[in-house]
Amino acid sequence: MTLFEPAEPAPVPEPFEPGAPLAARMRPRTLDEVVGQAHLLAPGSPLRRLVEGDAPMSLILFGPPGTGKTTLALIVSSATNRRFVQMSALNAGVKDVRAVIAEAKQHLGHSGRQTVLFIDEIHRFSKTQQDSLLGAVEARHVTLVAATTENPFFSIVAPLLSRSLLLTLQPLDDDAIGELVDRALTDERGLAGAVTLDDDARAHLLRMSDGDARRALTAIEAAAGTTLAEGRTGLDLATLEQAVDKAAVRYDRDGDQHYDVISAFIKSIRGSDVDAALHYLARMIEAGEDARYIARRLVVHASEDIGLADPTALLAAAAAAEAVQLIGMPEARISLAQATIHLALAPKSNAVITAIEAALADVRGGLAGSVPPPLRDGSYQGAAKLGHGMRYRYPHDAAEGVVQQQYPPDELVARDYYVPAGRGAERLLSERLPKLRAAVRGTPPPHPDGPVEAPNAAD
Repeated sequence: MTLFEPAEPAPVPEPFEPGAPLAARMRPRTLDEVVGQAHLLAPGSPLRRLVEGDAPMSLILFGPPGTGKTTLALIVSSATNRRFVQMSALNAGVKDVRAVIAEAKQHLGHSGRQTVLFIDEIHRFSKTQQDSLLGAVEARHVTLVAATTENPFFSIVAPLLSRSLLLTLQPLDDDAIGELVDRALTDERGLAGAVTLDDDARAHLLRMSDGDARRALTAIEAAAGTTLAEGRTGLDLATLEQAVDKAAVRYDRDGDQHYDVISAFIKSIRGSDVDAALHYLARMIEAGEDARYIARRLVVHASEDIGLADPTALLAAAAAAEAVQLIGMPEARISLAQATIHLALAPKSNAVITAIEAALADVRGGLAGSVPPPLRDGSYQGAAKLGHGMRYRYPHDAAEGVVQQQYPPDELVARDYYVPAGRGAERLLSERLPKLRAAVRGTPPPHPDGPVEAPNAAD
């Protein structure tokens, strides 16, 4: 790719007015100042090639708030010396879009200068509004840079998506937010060393920002203003709590509180105390615990402590985990709460984990005999000569769908692993299972009314 060499040096961003928000003053001006999003900023990556090259490539920036979508749009514009036009899908219509495109064509024809059209919240554009962009993007009259917090495969029309490069931005981690905060405290564009930040206040700031850089910088600006107004230079936890109206939750994601609270959460669900479970869920959410971690624990618990007593519990937990991935926080808190309530109120059974642990114990103890010949693979040439697959009885040939047949190795015949708890949906299984075992094994009926009737075993 040929590097873009503008006819004149790219404009240096003008200094912000003293009254500009801290988040605006600290906005990165080059890719090297951007923190986080390493997967997008690596040498040779499409984004870096776009900034350093001359290809008018359109972008869809997908990610949660405060992760740098607007920043990257500004960098694309300034680094390539293109015109920058910004509009919001909240208040722009088709007429506004067509006016920008007409002006872009005029500039392109007179001076050859490309226009970067940045559309924030593009998922709020109707299909008609999005379709109005297609011709200009296709002809490269504008370089579209669109930002969305919604899944673009659901919220952006396919033709526009196919004409653009999709870049997914991830929530910033604590290290990235911390770097931005430290930079804002000392940089001349920021607070220029006017205040210092106590360690506990810094930890709370990182937790409550939840990966949103703008939220962190807005909070520290408000708290710093209070600190300086009171004639102090040390920004403490109490001042930060007051400024953001959010109390610090005692919770260390790498320490005792993390393990204690998640333990209490799971034990409350296991104990069917839905209110306590919701309390611990709220503590984790408020403290900034990784929602994916909470979702994973719910999925494990659904099988470990509920199992087949409520077969829908695993579906509910898995759906909550998918919702966390699809929509993220804070909206996913509702799905997590729904799954928590479902699991807490469900009948409990540990029969599933007990069964698999018992089976594993036998296998580890050496009880892993040969597969019975009728169950072995008989699909390849020569299998019949070895007796593989011979005398296998197809259950669907029986009216009841069950036939007498040996399935386990000889060493494990009549060994029971799964023992239903007799609660919830497992009550029906506890009645059905003995009949199935009797039919398969050819043993006497367990109940007076007899088992599922099995045909005679093959010779």
